[in-house]
Amino acid sequence: MKAQVVIYTRPGCHLCDEAKREILAAGCANDYDLREVNIDADPTLAARYAWDIPVIAINGVVAFKHRLTAPEFKHELQRLKENST
Repeated sequence: MKAQVVIYTRPGCHLCDEAKREILAAGCANDYDLREVNIDADPTLAARYAWDIPVIAINGVVAFKHRLTAPEFKHELQRLKENST
């Protein structure tokens, strides 16, 4: 089963753009479904995350905040996959 990855972001966030590039660079797109959520579209999310973005959740659990690397992302997906079996 594919992991569900959500990146909480907002337009113009350069760290969010970097995080998305790293996620794509991990080379494991077949292992997850990615959904971007614009926190500015939801007042609750905007209040929760404010300037604490990007936040990357995997299967509903926050896995990264602010920065991540492609190897870190791939490792976390693999770790979660191993723990779910």
